[in-house]
Amino acid sequence: MKFWTLFSSLICFLILLILPQVYGGDIVHEDDKAPKQPGCDNSFVLVKVPTWVDGFEDVEYVGVGARFGPTLESKEKHANRTKLTLADPPDCCSPPRNKLTGEAILVYRGNCSFTTKANNAEDAGASAILIVNNSTELFKMVCETDADTDIRIPAIMLPNDAGATLENLLYNDSSVYLQLYSPKRPAVDVAEVFLWLMALGTILCASYWSAWNAREAAIERDKLSKDASDEMVAASGTGYSGFVDISTGSALLFVVIASGFLVMLYKLMSVWFIDVLVVLFCIGGAEGLQTCLVAFLSSFKWFEHAAVTIVKVPFFGAISCLAMAVSPLCIIFAVVWAVFRREAYAWIGQDILGIALILTVLQIVRVPNLKVGTVLLSCAFLYDIFWVFVSKYLFHESVMIVVARGDNSGEDGIPMLLKIPRMFDPWGGYSVIGFGDILLPGLVIAFSLRYDWLGNKKIRAGYFLWAICAYGFGLLITYVALNLMDGHGQPALLYIVPFTLGTLLTLGKKRRDLKNLWSRGEPDRPCTHVRLHSSQ
Repeated sequence: MKFWTLFSSLICFLILLILPQVYGGDIVHEDDKAPKQPGCDNSFVLVKVPTWVDGFEDVEYVGVGARFGPTLESKEKHANRTKLTLADPPDCCSPPRNKLTGEAILVYRGNCSFTTKANNAEDAGASAILIVNNSTELFKMVCETDADTDIRIPAIMLPNDAGATLENLLYNDSSVYLQLYSPKRPAVDVAEVFLWLMALGTILCASYWSAWNAREAAIERDKLSKDASDEMVAASGTGYSGFVDISTGSALLFVVIASGFLVMLYKLMSVWFIDVLVVLFCIGGAEGLQTCLVAFLSSFKWFEHAAVTIVKVPFFGAISCLAMAVSPLCIIFAVVWAVFRREAYAWIGQDILGIALILTVLQIVRVPNLKVGTVLLSCAFLYDIFWVFVSKYLFHESVMIVVARGDNSGEDGIPMLLKIPRMFDPWGGYSVIGFGDILLPGLVIAFSLRYDWLGNKKIRAGYFLWAICAYGFGLLITYVALNLMDGHGQPALLYIVPFTLGTLLTLGKKRRDLKNLWSRGEPDRPCTHVRLHSSQ
């Protein structure tokens, strides 16, 4: 295998492993630490605040509702359009001097409690209170002990920049009207269905590619071993170097290496560090796209000559003419994506590069037997749970989810994710899945298909069909859990690993084939050469 293919593949493998999780954007925020009491037990919901300035539609802001106050309308058509006015005094810590007749009032945070501001605004005749935070973040408004929580007007927190814009408009005597409503996210979005199909399709293609390469290699070894001595067989076996097999030791090191990379991402998360990740992703994506295109085009007779014609290139070594022709296109594609990655349509290029990267790694990096696959997935299972759930108690936030979102980076998440925009979600955003959630189970599923093909097993009598069905069911359960838990981030491997591994181990034991699966990684083939050809 060429040095650059191996080098880029190892980079990609490290990149892919750091984020094995599914993340969903939080719309309803439950918080067990925030105090609750009668009249102050609302969920923290995001609120849409569309505005009209001097009769023309203007900016739509996003705020967060308070623990107290009434429940907001979920549909825009049911929300009343209300005039906005400034509070006097601005903090509304004393009864406003201006008597109101149903207007929404804009006040600033500080000097007294949120419930005091809301009670004063309600007593003055306001229909809603918009409290401007002292930073660009949204703060969860709770009730103090023994507070008067009999508040019948909605209270919304707005970020500092939104409040400053609205205040300037009102100081300039502009007429500002607004609506307050909190639309609900649909139970199932089409994006999640497509993402589920994309993950299964990627593993399916990678498994067949890996199995095909393994069978062709086995046929070549069988041809060489026919009428050959044992020494020649051994020499031919050691000369074959098309793959990188994961060992038990390297599978155990997964937790340490991946955790170190994840903590580094968490601590160094910034604009410049995201740029470094983008460069690495482009290198791996371009290499993966080139490998996939060369393999695909080589299957057509028009490109057979270019695929087998080799030229030597300084520093890169021997490269086929087809690879040389395809490489510039792949590099251009990756660079164009990097330049326009903040555009709304950039997810298409990111998914293409990501899928090509996963396909390439899955056909180069292999699990040699079920023992290594079990160790690898078990380590990933614990890694996923720890960095999504347990890390909250050590770092006061979920490290995995913070890194996946790209907090403090100025980016909409890091690029090591497959993503699809939510098509029917009023809040927009993306449904995403970490590369690791496809790659890690995919290594074991690809192994199961190689095992089936080498043993000339029929589809139902083999292991691949049941393994990929178990993976699909586990991923489906992940999305169900994601929706049942109000969009909070979920570790997909928590659900995928038990289904996938449990299915393979149970079937292997039931069929009395677990010993071969566990240690050898190959079925018994008494007449290997004939059987391999008969399965084609």
